[in-house]
Amino acid sequence: MTFEIETPRVLVVDTETPDTKRLVAFLEENGYKVLWARDGEAAYNIIDSEPINVLISELRLQRIDGMRLLSIARARNPEVCVIAVTKDADVGLATEAMRQGAYDFQVKPVNLEKIKAVIERGISHQQLVGQITDLHTRLDSRYGFENLIGISRGMNDIFEKIRQIAPTRATVLISGETGTGKELIALAIHQNSPRRDERFVKLNCAALSEGVLESELFGHEKGAFTGAISMRRGRFEVADCGTLFIDEVSEITPPVQVKLLRMLQEREFERVGGSDTIKVDVRLVVATNQRLEPLVRKKKFREDLYYRLKVVTIEVPPLRERKEDIPLLVNAFISEFNQLHGKKVKGITRGAMDLFMQHYWPGNVRELRNCIEGMVVFCTRERLLDVADLPAHLRASKKRRQFFRIPVGISMEEVEKIAMEETLKSVGYDKQKAAEILGIGLRTLYRKMKEYDIWSG
Repeated sequence: MTFEIETPRVLVVDTETPDTKRLVAFLEENGYKVLWARDGEAAYNIIDSEPINVLISELRLQRIDGMRLLSIARARNPEVCVIAVTKDADVGLATEAMRQGAYDFQVKPVNLEKIKAVIERGISHQQLVGQITDLHTRLDSRYGFENLIGISRGMNDIFEKIRQIAPTRATVLISGETGTGKELIALAIHQNSPRRDERFVKLNCAALSEGVLESELFGHEKGAFTGAISMRRGRFEVADCGTLFIDEVSEITPPVQVKLLRMLQEREFERVGGSDTIKVDVRLVVATNQRLEPLVRKKKFREDLYYRLKVVTIEVPPLRERKEDIPLLVNAFISEFNQLHGKKVKGITRGAMDLFMQHYWPGNVRELRNCIEGMVVFCTRERLLDVADLPAHLRASKKRRQFFRIPVGISMEEVEKIAMEETLKSVGYDKQKAAEILGIGLRTLYRKMKEYDIWSG
């Protein structure tokens, strides 16, 4: 199957001069659909409202300069072919334009044949990317990737890893900040594996005490402890022949780590309070929002268990590092919540999307999803979501971020304490929000606050 761009759309941005008219005529003669904007603001409006394949722009424009247009165009279409143009040779400006993604840099009067060759190369690349994206779409629909959305390099690397490791029985360690979608990746691994028709069982360790966690994982016998009025199977038994997903594995205490290590080594265990050995066939996928290596060095996580878990690792990038995925996610969430809540939201305005692109997203995809749901719920008419619909903290996201100084020569523990104290202050001692920003579990935050004797506000 081929992916064709029927009539490539070229946006030319420059003042009305004989050279500009000659360029526009040349492009039209070669079969391109040409849009002509005489200043940066007009170009901005075109980029926002219409898809373009090629941007040929003078860099020194009034009001909105060419470098800003380059950035906006690439935010809308990461594969857009940008050709930067100036009146005078400027090596520094040319270098910066190329660094930011321009295909070519030319000094007026432009070389028309060279521009044609650059455009052909750019369109060819876009067609190749279109073929790959189309293939991914069809594969994702067929093989259970429909909940994983993204065209960024980081997400494409994850898709490829899932395809490679899913058919195996290897243990997988998924690491990433809170809200990045680690559970969805674990589910995609299960759905693409030979175990797809068996159970996908999940357990979050963050809110469970040691005794409860051991029982949840391995089950217990009647009378094993106060309140154990009957025998109960644990998650490993329930997931037999299927997949068990353990989230926030860093929160497992050392005694339970020993039992988990044995399970991984020998594929057998005993229920709490029991003596019968139970054998199971379970594919284990675990996730963490903390780096396990520092915990291993501090003797808080067993080194042998760590190496058993990290047979295969997947690093999930935070949303701020894959912002090209934001427009796709926004559209998908609007469609989802339109259907769920019976709404008819038509999309989102340029201004609102720009604020989405600028926001830091400490809560990652989960924060974005919750934000869109709230906006859709409160939208009373069939229209585009706008800046006024955004939560207050997003409307204020252009304000300067707060910084604090860390003295030279202090230990990492002291750095960690300062970071926690300043983060807690910045969110008014909202511990849930502070934990999300810091990328740690709430239980971990409480433990660290106690360890560092941090006042709770």
